[in-house]
Amino acid sequence: GHVSAGFVKGFGLQRGAIASTVGHDSHNICAVGVNDADMIVAVNRLAEIEGGFVVVGGGEVLAEIALPIAGLMSLDSYDTVRGKLKLLRAAAKELGSTLEEPFLQIAFLPLPVIPHLKITDRGMVDVDRFHFVDF
Repeated sequence: GHVSAGFVKGFGLQRGAIASTVGHDSHNICAVGVNDADMIVAVNRLAEIEGGFVVVGGGEVLAEIALPIAGLMSLDSYDTVRGKLKLLRAAAKELGSTLEEPFLQIAFLPLPVIPHLKITDRGMVDVDRFHFVDF
């Protein structure tokens, strides 16, 4: 497969990483973090749980939700998922996230049909001009 990397701001993370398989429209893995080691742990954990959301700090998984159905849906009950979402958000805040819904933000980071710059598995897309950005 293809891999892309880029810099993003606005998540507020001071340490650790968050990662998700919910990344519209292709639903590839997307990770945001302050260091490679935690991003690697997060991505590897997503592979182990067959998709979902993961928060990692100091090389340890702090919170997760497994979404083993296409990396998008859980086998758990609504109440269980709701509880895990609260833990996930709290763990992201512990890492410094200033966002109410950091996993909603990460879900739209690779969506190349809404403005302005998006990171896809094929590279950075300038959605306003509908072309890939060369560096």
